[in-house]
Amino acid sequence: MLDWLIKNGTVVDGTGAAPRVTDVGVRAGRIVAVGHISEPAHHTMDATGLWVTPGFVDIHTHYDGQATWDACFTPSIYHGVTTLVMGNCGVGFAPKRPGHENDLIQLMEGVEDIPGAALHEGIRWNWESFPQYMDALAATPRSLDYLVQVPHDPLRMYVMGDRALAHEIATPDDIRAMTVLLRESLQAGAAGFSTGRSDNHRTSEGKDTPAANATADELRALAQAFEGLGHGVIQIVSDYNLLQGPAEFDAEFDYVELLAQASGKPVSLTWLQRDPGGEQYLKIQARVEAAVKAGLPLYLQTAVRGIGVLNGLEASFHPFMGFPSYKEVAHLPLAQRAEALRDPTRKACILSEKSERLAGDGSAIPPLVDILLAKIDLISGRMFALQDTLNYEPTVMQSFLVHAKQAGISPLEAMYDYLSAGDGAGLIYFPLFNYNEGSLDTVRRMLDHPRALSSLSDAGAHVGTVCDASFTTFMLTHWVRDRAKDPIALETAVEMLTRRNAQYLGLTDRGVIAPGMRADLNAIDPVKLSVGVPELIRDLPAGGKRFVQRAQGYVATWVAGEQVQAQGVVTEARPGRLVRMGQG
Repeated sequence: MLDWLIKNGTVVDGTGAAPRVTDVGVRAGRIVAVGHISEPAHHTMDATGLWVTPGFVDIHTHYDGQATWDACFTPSIYHGVTTLVMGNCGVGFAPKRPGHENDLIQLMEGVEDIPGAALHEGIRWNWESFPQYMDALAATPRSLDYLVQVPHDPLRMYVMGDRALAHEIATPDDIRAMTVLLRESLQAGAAGFSTGRSDNHRTSEGKDTPAANATADELRALAQAFEGLGHGVIQIVSDYNLLQGPAEFDAEFDYVELLAQASGKPVSLTWLQRDPGGEQYLKIQARVEAAVKAGLPLYLQTAVRGIGVLNGLEASFHPFMGFPSYKEVAHLPLAQRAEALRDPTRKACILSEKSERLAGDGSAIPPLVDILLAKIDLISGRMFALQDTLNYEPTVMQSFLVHAKQAGISPLEAMYDYLSAGDGAGLIYFPLFNYNEGSLDTVRRMLDHPRALSSLSDAGAHVGTVCDASFTTFMLTHWVRDRAKDPIALETAVEMLTRRNAQYLGLTDRGVIAPGMRADLNAIDPVKLSVGVPELIRDLPAGGKRFVQRAQGYVATWVAGEQVQAQGVVTEARPGRLVRMGQG
């Protein structure tokens, strides 16, 4: 007898094959039949009119801290994800020296915009080594499956202590010690290794991340820790010294190729159209294509829409946060603050001022923020009032630039009036990256690249500025169902969200609907499927706030044959586990 029989669904099997109407049978956590099925089942779902897909695989999340208090991985569970990967960008919480927990919190707070107070209160520090961290996580039943990568920064801090925070060059002994620890972690089932080399990644004290300037010798030795292992991936984020000028690009990209050459493992890198530096993504593409042609296993982690920042008086960023007269009222509760901002005298004062410098020593704010604030009127053509009906591909005609011209005021005043209206809860959507031409046409071309991996949700991070855990849902709504220009075929989109990411990780038991595969599945109503408006809620430990974006249209999600989500409501089932790679 089957556990589940899903009848008459439009099965999009994850292979890229055309959808077909058929049945799926599930028993003991596995798919046992696909086709016309007459065997009885404990549970039967009529999936007529629904898409039935494999569960989605999110390879770029930052639940490293949240996982210690949240068994459900919200909000990813609302968006069809059944397997996710933590430990990206070189940041995380293991290994760690007892008594040095705050160093790791400051790192994560600065780089990934996760409130330090929430991390202090929420994390249970019952580990020291990375394998112990894995054991601590594995002790809690979960809704979803997850994998962990060893992050470079904590590894360096564990071995080098204060010398890592001072950005000293690792000695040969340091490098040997890091390599031994990485190897032990990989043998214990860690999925891979991640490192970060971005100028915009800072600790909460405004310092470079500890591994940002690691030498070629250090990176080569760490990559060689994979030797002889049958599993493992490497993830790297870098802006290739963009703020230092284009001449530095090739020398920095050489580190990407070094990691692939020394490890022999798949290496994925962040792929964005940046601003400034809008043509850099083409140079990245050219280097990747040349490297792949030479036999290196490089992949491009690619977003499905603009990397957009939500600006608001209660968000982590907004255009007036650096203005002296705003700072005078910044401490007030939101509604009172909005009222104070509506005072004509204060408004005139703020609009006559210039933003003070926000980045630098003692500040986690990246230098890019100061650059953008200095040209706020110019970029206002890419800043939009967030409406009840979400539009992630707005035109310049909907921007504050155009509204300001129509009203005969400056763009900054238009934003001021919008943010100070009512109770002050208005939000501004600013697609910071991937939107230089005022559309998602560049993203469409990037997604079409054969080395593209649908990625970069950053789920669990940047909680006061974004909520891109909804990338999976956006892929199916915007690119498959709604966009008239250059849509993506349903079967192609699902393959990118499922099998392609699973294969990159070396997961051979999921990502496809076929007999013998894990029963990680979604049943989706394509008519009702939608991405909800981001809400700023206070549900983190210590009352911390974060943007959460739910979805409609996910009728059911199964993990290993157990239903973990029904019509947007998380069930009590906890079949999820830590996936230990290379463990047989």
